[in-house]
Amino acid sequence: MAGDETRPDAAPVPDETQETSPFETPDLHGAYPRLPDDQMARLAARGRRRAVDAGDVLIREGERCETFYVVLSGSVAIVEGHGTPGERLLRVHGPGRFLGELGLLNGQVAFYTAVVRDPGEILALSMDQLRDLVTRDSVLGDVVLRACLGRRALLVGQGAGFRIIGSRYSPDTRRLREFAVRNRLPHRWIDLETDEEAEALLRRFAVGPEQTPLVIWRDTTLLRNPSNAELARFIGLPSLPSGNGGGDLLIVGSGPAGLAAAVNAASEGLGTTVAEVLATGGQAGTSSRIENCFGFPSGISGAELTERAVLQAEKFGARISVPAEATRLERRDGHYAVGFADGSEITARTVVLATGARYRRLHVPGIEPLEGASVHYSATVYEAQQCRADPVAVVGGGNSAGQAVLFLAGYAPQVHLLVRGPSLEAHMSRYLIDQIEGHPRVQVLLYTEITEVLGDKVLEAVTVIDHRTGEHRRLAVRGLFVFTGADPHTDWLSGTLALDTRGFVLTGAEAQACSVPELWQSQGRDCLTLETSLPGVFAAGDVRSGSVKRVASAVGEGAMSIHYVHRHLRRTAAPGGTDSSPDTRPKESAWLA
Repeated sequence: MAGDETRPDAAPVPDETQETSPFETPDLHGAYPRLPDDQMARLAARGRRRAVDAGDVLIREGERCETFYVVLSGSVAIVEGHGTPGERLLRVHGPGRFLGELGLLNGQVAFYTAVVRDPGEILALSMDQLRDLVTRDSVLGDVVLRACLGRRALLVGQGAGFRIIGSRYSPDTRRLREFAVRNRLPHRWIDLETDEEAEALLRRFAVGPEQTPLVIWRDTTLLRNPSNAELARFIGLPSLPSGNGGGDLLIVGSGPAGLAAAVNAASEGLGTTVAEVLATGGQAGTSSRIENCFGFPSGISGAELTERAVLQAEKFGARISVPAEATRLERRDGHYAVGFADGSEITARTVVLATGARYRRLHVPGIEPLEGASVHYSATVYEAQQCRADPVAVVGGGNSAGQAVLFLAGYAPQVHLLVRGPSLEAHMSRYLIDQIEGHPRVQVLLYTEITEVLGDKVLEAVTVIDHRTGEHRRLAVRGLFVFTGADPHTDWLSGTLALDTRGFVLTGAEAQACSVPELWQSQGRDCLTLETSLPGVFAAGDVRSGSVKRVASAVGEGAMSIHYVHRHLRRTAAPGGTDSSPDTRPKESAWLA
């Protein structure tokens, strides 16, 4: 992170001149730090030393790891497909390095095997011991967190983890790929249409092409067209808590607003559950680079911002479940019950709605068959890697479109930005406009709208109209990225609480005006600023009517919603008449503090 090197409490730069193991992977990306002597001593005081021999397995691919290992002597290899014909060496760690990546912190299964290469000695700590230690040593906690985030990014880039085999034209293949990418799960896609490996794998598992898509892991586990929920449980993403809870707060949605609400609520002792339909991060999680986010002067990707926020929420005890699609909200016995698509239900004393909004589909002839294959509603590395040799078009005039244009210009030879209006100034930040206007690979076409999408199985071109001249012309592009206006995720709330004409949730005075007067008279107060037409149900971020559609604004509203949650709870007696103040509640065990 920019500026960290000037912090007086910043972690010391790892000394790579210390003893190293032969063939140790160099730390080129800062993801494999060597712990200094003082941190090693603090770990040794808590952990258990253990001699290991060559071939000993410390972490096994596909299994959860609940132990934090530090190499004292010898070396440990990180491999994929251990013991199979396709075994692949990813890296080697020597003395002073620790094992583990993001899955170690959030309870996912391991995407690799850690096997002793050269005999020596390791130090083992339980996760509880590590949590206790980093509570007292924030510098060590920061080193571990940074390394784990970096290692996850490298695993994703290396194509480690499970494999998805399916056709680029299959909607289910696109669904699985989107779920894996949006949740930052290490995997590799094998295209049934072009990859020779696909045919060999189908023969090995005696599966026909009509039975794809498949998810294969370790050459031993095969899932046939799993649902998102089945893949999530397979990887170890947390499911909804058993029973229907009765906690303090349920947050529906985990974009910036939902995660900010979770961090603030859980850190203040509220029993907090977060339910997300697809992936944490929401629409912001698909942003390639956010440069106007407070506190990140050099910018930050939506994925990294999301990962940090998720770990921060979980460290305070928030439970985040993916995927969980809310379908029903009803008031019941002083609580609110939220039903989900899988038939489960969670009750809570309060609810924060943070379901955000999704980009509107572009409705022009020829587009629907190509959505997910050549037409996209996000711009991540996953989509950009398909456009390295071909020009692309971006539709939209807001910040999301601008960020996508600049990101894609780093991959594609030419990017056409199609804007229906007369200028970029109306909806785009100045810093993005300046970069776009000065980029040699970007062409801005104002007063321009797509009228038709051309192509059979892949996009070949788009037809556009210039509204100033009425001229139609064809642009030869192989990828189309759409960032137009957004629609809220509120179909399931229609008839339950007050929405505006576009479906966004009304709050504050506008919500109270849609309620019967007796409702708020019975509360002895007016509707709070972020409160909906149901007392104790709040809305934050893009889903709220009148909100500012910016990441910083969503984060602020998410945090502010918890202030109003507390105000509501103080007026609502807890069961048995106990004090509902968070000061009386024991906080759950944290990961990093």
